[in-house]
Amino acid sequence: MELQQLRYVVAVAETKHFTRAAKQCHVVQSALSHQVAALERELGYPLFARTSRKVALTPAGEAFLPHARAALDAAARAAAAGAAATGDIRGTLTIGTIPTTGTVDVPAALAHFRARHPGVRITLRTHHSDRLLEHVRAGRIDVAVLGLPDPQLPEEVGARLLGDEALVGAVNRSHPLAGRKRVSLAQLAAEPFVDFPAGSPAREQSDRAFARAGIEREVQFESSAFDSSLRLIEAGLAVGLLPTIVAQREAHRLATFAVTPAPRRHEVLIWDAFNPTPAAERFREILLAQLASGAAAS
Repeated sequence: MELQQLRYVVAVAETKHFTRAAKQCHVVQSALSHQVAALERELGYPLFARTSRKVALTPAGEAFLPHARAALDAAARAAAAGAAATGDIRGTLTIGTIPTTGTVDVPAALAHFRARHPGVRITLRTHHSDRLLEHVRAGRIDVAVLGLPDPQLPEEVGARLLGDEALVGAVNRSHPLAGRKRVSLAQLAAEPFVDFPAGSPAREQSDRAFARAGIEREVQFESSAFDSSLRLIEAGLAVGLLPTIVAQREAHRLATFAVTPAPRRHEVLIWDAFNPTPAAERFREILLAQLASGAAAS
């Protein structure tokens, strides 16, 4: 059994097509098919059920696939660890982040990292916090920045609190509340809201603030995308609560103000603490150094 054969099996499983898998692996289709067939003969069972219309994993193939992926990952990590011992950081680095961060500058950290470690293949994924946490726990993302409703650190991952900030209110520039420096939650609750979907960590940041104050509000619009929420606020259809960094960026089209008592967002850095790669550890060091530098400057 060879690593290249495992790569071919994973590619066929992902593309569900031998020709597309061969293209993905930069090899001719006949060579890929031959190697997969050779592996099946060695194993003594088929990994794929082939028809004229589709290719599908057999039950044996379904059982085989996660271990094939784990073997490839282990081989890549072994190569990266050996290179790191010589001072050469290589391999892959998958970063996850919420759409906006106020405590660290992820693009700047990535630029710093790439300038020093050009041999690392970098992937950046933007998701909401619950999805990012799921991906880090599953080993699909190496390092991620979350926005959580409280400072309690997630379990089953490495985690560090980066900081927290108060959310601010946002309204259309012609709204009666526009021009106010401070608005109470009770005043804001009388307005129709746009917010993240119920149950998401981003939604909990505001839901908990209203619950603690014993105030009910009506969320008429739910959106997972900041841009959609901002357009609804700008159109005068709803009010919203935004991170400070977003409010500052959108000051040209929205009116914003402090809210009392203010909902808070806690930004947390998480990482795979059980099997970190050298690239992930180095990137985490860069982020924390950036954070410390910002704190010293302030």
